[in-house]
Amino acid sequence: MFEFTNDCLIGHEDLDQDHRKMFELLNRGIYVLQDEFIVDKYDLIKDIFQELLEYSNTHFAREEAYMMQIRDAELIMQRVQHNHFRNELWKLVGKNIDEFDDQMEVLNETMNFLTEWLYQHIIGSDALIGKLEPLEEWMVKENPCEFSDEYKTGIVMIDGEHQTLFEITGRVYDILKAGATEKDSESIIEILRELRQYTAEHFSDEEEYMRNVNYDGLDAQIRAHKTFIAELDGVDDKEIRKNPQEYVKSLIEFLLGWLINHILKVDMKIPKMQ
Repeated sequence: MFEFTNDCLIGHEDLDQDHRKMFELLNRGIYVLQDEFIVDKYDLIKDIFQELLEYSNTHFAREEAYMMQIRDAELIMQRVQHNHFRNELWKLVGKNIDEFDDQMEVLNETMNFLTEWLYQHIIGSDALIGKLEPLEEWMVKENPCEFSDEYKTGIVMIDGEHQTLFEITGRVYDILKAGATEKDSESIIEILRELRQYTAEHFSDEEEYMRNVNYDGLDAQIRAHKTFIAELDGVDDKEIRKNPQEYVKSLIEFLLGWLINHILKVDMKIPKMQ
């Protein structure tokens, strides 16, 4: 069973209580999964799904409202992650559980999904709520995609790759500034594919560097990297084609917000190789 420990606390009573509830749902699901004496788990699974759906509506709304109130820089990324959770949950809810074998398969898949979500999202993302300075300054810069000296870690390889990430993101931003239309959709999608590929390569290089310098923050970095890659993988090409200007505006805020936050608050702690 999983315990709600102090490293899961974010310091907001209502949100912490919501997170405790999620741990309780996970543990209840594991109990149902492992109980060999329950020969038909249909109703129990339906009950768990119903509570998860209610949780995703009430908790995410509460969390996002609080983040809006404090103008939290992670709000855009949180919205993306919350949408991902809802979409994945509805996929699970829609699966057939009439037969016992199907019940076991769906319940096992659901518990694996919740476990990964709890430790990547609550510890990896929610723990930052209220801990970072608002990032409005970069949003009003004439060129927010400019890689300036403030983003340099002093590690040549990492700085060079960060600069490339900003340049790729900047190409999407240029389209946005010009007023993205449907005819720009394929160009945006292609640039995002390039960004996804380069980001994966950069994270691999950065993680290898951290291993070489025995950096004790490596595990947290890997979790953050996986979360960012997952959000890039979740970019919806159909939404880009349908409404490129609005979708890409939110996407740019997420991409730049995450990059700037991650570099200034996390990557700056990476030690230089002696």
